[in-house]
Amino acid sequence: MSPSITRRDFLKLTSLLPLLYLHMPSEKAEFLSSSHDSGQPNVLVFVFDALSARNMPIYGYSRNTTPNLARFAERASIYHSHHAGGNFTTPGTASLLTGVYPWTHRAIHLYGSVLDPFRNRNIFSTYSGTGYKYAYTHNPQAELLLQQFQADVDLLKHTRELAIYDPEYSDRIFASDHNVSFWSEQLILRGNDTKPSSLFGNLLFRTSRLSEIKKIASEYGRQYPRGVPNLDDVYFIPEDAINWLIHELPASRKPSLGYMHILPPHGPYDPRKDFIGIFHDDFKPTSKPTSQFTQGFSDDSANENRLQYDEYLAYADEEFGRLLDAMIQQGTLDNTIVIVTADHGELFERGIVGHVTPVLYEPLLHIPLLISIPGQTQRQDMYPLTSCVDILPTLAKLTGQPVPEWGEGEVLPGFRADPIQSDRSVYAVDAKSSPKHGPLNKLSVAVMKENYKLIYYRGYPGIPGSELFDLSNDPEELQDLSSSKPTIAADLQQEIEQRLRLTNS
Repeated sequence: MSPSITRRDFLKLTSLLPLLYLHMPSEKAEFLSSSHDSGQPNVLVFVFDALSARNMPIYGYSRNTTPNLARFAERASIYHSHHAGGNFTTPGTASLLTGVYPWTHRAIHLYGSVLDPFRNRNIFSTYSGTGYKYAYTHNPQAELLLQQFQADVDLLKHTRELAIYDPEYSDRIFASDHNVSFWSEQLILRGNDTKPSSLFGNLLFRTSRLSEIKKIASEYGRQYPRGVPNLDDVYFIPEDAINWLIHELPASRKPSLGYMHILPPHGPYDPRKDFIGIFHDDFKPTSKPTSQFTQGFSDDSANENRLQYDEYLAYADEEFGRLLDAMIQQGTLDNTIVIVTADHGELFERGIVGHVTPVLYEPLLHIPLLISIPGQTQRQDMYPLTSCVDILPTLAKLTGQPVPEWGEGEVLPGFRADPIQSDRSVYAVDAKSSPKHGPLNKLSVAVMKENYKLIYYRGYPGIPGSELFDLSNDPEELQDLSSSKPTIAADLQQEIEQRLRLTNS
């Protein structure tokens, strides 16, 4: 379903946007004018892993997957054209936390890390002064990033502390070298894509792991008939993380900045049993041509995965609803800026399921962004093109901190007096096949500008150089316009290539 106003309609109204600040609801204007006062609000950044805006009713989805997020939206600003910086956890999370694109922070690989300068350039370091900062994530990839930023975090809750099983142990011995110890453990014991260097150690690891998984299945199997929620050998119950956050919010020193990154609805899609089978419908999404990066999934298979994802999303939404109710009851919602977003989306089309792929279609990049400020009672719908790199400068402004000059984002509309430029470009990058410290010669880049989106491929033999879509008239990205609108395609490709030349120089 298209939004009630298209991006093209919005662009026609940009001349009126300077009046936005003047006609802002009184509670928002009052909040912005007093954001430098000593009564600085708390901040909670709540991230759902792999949550696509395309699967949420507030963005036009037909299944009622997120009723509690819809309830929260009635007191928040909703950004309808918000995009991730990458198509999987590492680059997407790093861009959200550092305010720069993947070609700048270079956390571009699975379990990658940012370049050293960005250890101290992140939302935690930006939130300076007397603020108390805490963070937690279910996702081991995101925890590697948080470990890099721990010098600016007062409490980094380790993934294992809210998990029912996490076999990682090396960081307990080498606590100050988490990333190195993690990779050492992977190579010595687990093997993954390579043979483990210790065959005996790997045998012990696998035996212990199988024993623990059997215990987990025995204890939780009835509650989770598809399997207990997990990722990369980390098993957890989502309720435990939400319970901890409910306790942490009022207990934290004021003001505080909290970062909470939960794994659902990221695969495997293992909801609690009461969410299995909740969507009894004959919903069939638009059938799309197979991508040249297809993983071989048929439409029926992809749609079955979509159904299971939607069930898992509904489970995650219920847990957010518990958090929302607790914040209302505690009164913490009255003095907290709450930001709800995702690190990237999820794909169920073109023969692909998930997000470990070079493609950069909208279900992977179009993610939710909802922001509620203290005292806000009305919903506001925002349609300008925005990016996850905009969150850091917006938080800086809202908490009375200087907006860092090194950031690549902008203060979000609704929190600035002037409009974002209508011809602004927003990017997303997948460069997992390129080196961290070398030239990015094998990658995919998406650039969104006005109503157009170009996906550019470099280093993939036999793959066309680019695809061009008009997102206003073709939100499903069905018609490649690169041949019919060659000038627009060439201009956007030149823009990407110029940025890559600067990056690779």
